Amino acid sequence: MAAKAENEDSDEFVTLTCTNFDASERNENSDADQIVISTAGVDSWDLQLISSHKVLKIKANPKRLIEKSSYFRGLLRGNFCESRLKYISIHWDTESFLCVLRFMFGSKVDITTDNFIPMYEAALFFGVESLLLKCHVWLNKVTSLEGVQSPEFCLYDLVHIWNYGFEHSNDFILQKSTSYLARNFMWASSCNSFNNIPLELLCSVIKDPELTVDSEKHLCEAILVWLDVNIAQSEGWSGEEASHADLLKQIRTSLLPLRFVAGKRKSCFFSKFADKGLRSILSLTRPLSMISTNVFKDADLSHLRIRLTKYTKRVDLSSCPQFTPSLLLLSMLPFSCYADHMLEKSIKESLINRVSLKEDVSLVSQVLGQMLTFIEVEEVDISNCPMLNLEAAIECFCKSPSLRKLRAAYSLDFKTKRLCQLVQKCPLLSDIDLTVDVTTLIPGHVSIVSSWTALPQRSTTYFNLDNCYSAASFSYTSRKFLSNITKLTLEGRTDIRDSDLHDISEFCASLCYLNLNGCTSLTDNGISEIILKCKRLHSVLVCDTSFGNNSILALCYGISVAESKRGNYSHAMASKCQTLHVGGCKGINETALSELLSGANNLRSLCLREIQLVDNALYCFSGSFLEMLDVSDTKVSAAALAYVIHRNPNLKCLKARDCRHLLLKESKTEERNLPALLHTPKEWYSELGKSCKLEEIQLGWGFSFLYMEALKPAFRTLRTIAVGLGGSLGQDGLTQLPDICPSIETLVLYFQVITDSAIMHVMKTLLQLQVLALCYCIGEISSVSFKFMMPNLKNLRLERVTPWMTNEDLVNLTQNCPKLVELSLTGCTLLNSESQDIISSGWPGLISIHLEDCGEVTTNDVVSLLDCHALEDLMLRHTGPGITRNFIIYAAYKLPMLRKISLDRCDARDGDFDIPNCDDRYFLSSVKIARCKLQPCTFDLHNLDGQRTPVHKETLILEWNSEKLTRTVVKERL
Repeated sequence: MAAKAENEDSDEFVTLTCTNFDASERNENSDADQIVISTAGVDSWDLQLISSHKVLKIKANPKRLIEKSSYFRGLLRGNFCESRLKYISIHWDTESFLCVLRFMFGSKVDITTDNFIPMYEAALFFGVESLLLKCHVWLNKVTSLEGVQSPEFCLYDLVHIWNYGFEHSNDFILQKSTSYLARNFMWASSCNSFNNIPLELLCSVIKDPELTVDSEKHLCEAILVWLDVNIAQSEGWSGEEASHADLLKQIRTSLLPLRFVAGKRKSCFFSKFADKGLRSILSLTRPLSMISTNVFKDADLSHLRIRLTKYTKRVDLSSCPQFTPSLLLLSMLPFSCYADHMLEKSIKESLINRVSLKEDVSLVSQVLGQMLTFIEVEEVDISNCPMLNLEAAIECFCKSPSLRKLRAAYSLDFKTKRLCQLVQKCPLLSDIDLTVDVTTLIPGHVSIVSSWTALPQRSTTYFNLDNCYSAASFSYTSRKFLSNITKLTLEGRTDIRDSDLHDISEFCASLCYLNLNGCTSLTDNGISEIILKCKRLHSVLVCDTSFGNNSILALCYGISVAESKRGNYSHAMASKCQTLHVGGCKGINETALSELLSGANNLRSLCLREIQLVDNALYCFSGSFLEMLDVSDTKVSAAALAYVIHRNPNLKCLKARDCRHLLLKESKTEERNLPALLHTPKEWYSELGKSCKLEEIQLGWGFSFLYMEALKPAFRTLRTIAVGLGGSLGQDGLTQLPDICPSIETLVLYFQVITDSAIMHVMKTLLQLQVLALCYCIGEISSVSFKFMMPNLKNLRLERVTPWMTNEDLVNLTQNCPKLVELSLTGCTLLNSESQDIISSGWPGLISIHLEDCGEVTTNDVVSLLDCHALEDLMLRHTGPGITRNFIIYAAYKLPMLRKISLDRCDARDGDFDIPNCDDRYFLSSVKIARCKLQPCTFDLHNLDGQRTPVHKETLILEWNSEKLTRTVVKERL
């Protein structure tokens, strides 16, 4: 078959002959093995038809070939034999050669990730400079700044292009590929093909000055994952491979989060680096008066500099206790400052010795005025950074005109009343998170014996940039202004007052999301005022506050109590509500709650935990968009709950633990003219299984493993399940669980009957399990249950279920659960002081340890446990009377992240503990000291004086906020 060529003078063309070997394989038995085409009709070429032939004969104008290609220029003008011939054989890939010809003869050719290398090679071989330039332009474009926003090709393509450049020593391709990957490292590290990156490329990327990562932790994680995969495929790791070790040396271990580096002390690749980083981090957490001179006298401070580039969008310093405002400022200095020796000297002197507030602020302005690397930052996370004073940090962060999101959880020293100043410093901020630990002194949850407060008196023994910021430097104008804040989280803050909410409402007109959970110092009127003024609110989270009827009136109708007397109002405000969390709020009556839910028909998330008046309210709710419903510890009936479930097929999370009334029929259902839906647990569980695709469920009373079959459709996507008192998962249900819910990540069981065989089945099959809690369960449970690997388990709670546990069993746990970060053991009476070494060496990265009634763990004091340097929460109760009197103060000094500590006076060597003052508490926000009294043993009637057992009497609770220390004695054991 031949295509009819257009009329051309025979002297005006040469014939280029190509053999298409792919076509010969496809058309082995075909007669259509040859085609003749002409470049005169290049725009009309049917490439699919052409490529189906074995032999291609292309008539081409030699003048154009000579003009566009140095290859043909030399071939047709030179002294080669081909220059006198009319037929030239081309030995090249047919598809790419056709594209080159089309380009040479004026047809449009697009460069893509699929054809870049073939086109580039062909352009080089045939010397088509214009096509080569087009390839350069394309690669330069797709690896330019725009690619940071939306990478145009997958990582596999990028590596393929780099490999070509590496094999051919092409500096242009190598530089563009490396630079692009460096700027987009966060994207690349999340790709499945990241582990296929060649070692040479990874090394080049990490050393590239444009390497952009959210934090040093993300870089370290990516390198360790790469090493884990690539070394596992080779002969193993001896620690001596220079190229692999060089990767790890690039990590600035002094900038890693403490919990992360502590947890990597057992890593076969990273243990030596982790130990070095841990020593550096701990030294930096000591008082600055002791370490400033040593830290800042070094000439090279690059190991203390955050990786900031002009492409940085997010800075994550969370859980880095080593960071102070001084180190933050040092990290943000432009490199040009290091060339200015006078400026460098003045910076170091100021960081160490300067006492003048005015001069320090002037220096900050002088330095940061030159800085360009922070301009594009949109999000900053400095949560859990106890030494990074937020007010001082803001002086640095406000230099970014793009900053929109600030997460500063657990910044206890920041006073909420200064929120207005913070927002005015960073006018584009739209999302602020100032979460702290929620107080345990929730009204209605505790019985207070006595309480008193004290204003902390802090003695200052040194003075530098870290403590020079005060109200004077954090000044602001009092004139009214409007901010861009749409999301505000103040969870747990007991220092916030109604007046602070009033000030916030004045400038937060755009507020959509408000989280005040646990803000116990607020009143109903104060909460209602901010609801009234923020007309765009659609998410209100006010659990365990004084949220009451006035706030409901404001949320429901957008009016005050006085305005409600005029009448003529609608549910327009409530209809916008998407999230409503009012769990634990005792000031709500049934009528008000019913009114609110009757108008909130767009709710996505509803929490009514501990609200005892929910049935009528749920019947008034007509919404059909619910994704989360929490009715834990309420009197909700099966019929009322089923009514909501039936109307909300998108429900993903249901929490209904401690709901005793689910066992009862709802006697008034027929009177409501509602469909006779579901009156028994079996019926509403069946409805739940048919209607929803759940991700989390918490159940208790009325639940039985007999309903598992009915729930199977809803449980296929389940990730979290908790079964509490009154529920019966049973041996059969627990055995079925992995098959019905293969994606379970959290399993919590209270008061269940379980056996070894069921637990072993769970361990072997639920490989994604991250949280396992077995509390007060009974059955035949032995150490055999825990002899299986749980590689992803991070949180383990064993309360009153493992009294047989010995140190040997504890060793087995450390080997089978290597990633554990939270450990809670209760009733393990066979443990002793050696258990401390096992815990701290087996899980050096623990952030939470709860030990209660655990034999003699602390009989010889607490030493080894404090080697878990990242601890944030420590509870030791009835673990042996050997804890020294100054332990709280010593632990707070030794553990820079420690926020909460709970002890028992029974364990005090001297009968009591010293209470820390403001300076001694460091990062502590909560201290609980329980006290017992001896009570005669009722089982020995013949020796009442000789047999006495300790019984809890009261608990002393000390809680600090930004303003004061509260000392409270309660009856409960908290």
